[in-house]
Amino acid sequence: MTATPFATSFDARRQKALELLAAAGIRKSNYQPLALTLMWRVGLQVPPPHFASFWGLWAVAGLYFSVVWGLIMWIFVWQPQGLPMLAAGFNATLAGALFGLAMAGYYAFGRKRHQLPAWQSL
Repeated sequence: MTATPFATSFDARRQKALELLAAAGIRKSNYQPLALTLMWRVGLQVPPPHFASFWGLWAVAGLYFSVVWGLIMWIFVWQPQGLPMLAAGFNATLAGALFGLAMAGYYAFGRKRHQLPAWQSL
């Protein structure tokens, strides 16, 4: 990404964060997943996951997983088995909450392990 005279503070922070993550030896696919790249392309100002807040990451990862995994399970497993929609929704929500917690913990551990600074300090 080239700097322009009109680069926003978000763009500067993002560039510095990406440099720090690469220098730490973290794989690019880990700190810049496809979903994040797509969010940046549509103009969303979302920090890389290692710099995101724990609870924000938990909510986003959990919601995404709940919806995608829940729909797949509903179509291919739960509906053919006759599971009530309320029970399926509960299962998907619980799975999403646990997945979000695991992902938020994973990135928080990586942030601490690689001694990355807070997003606000970039």
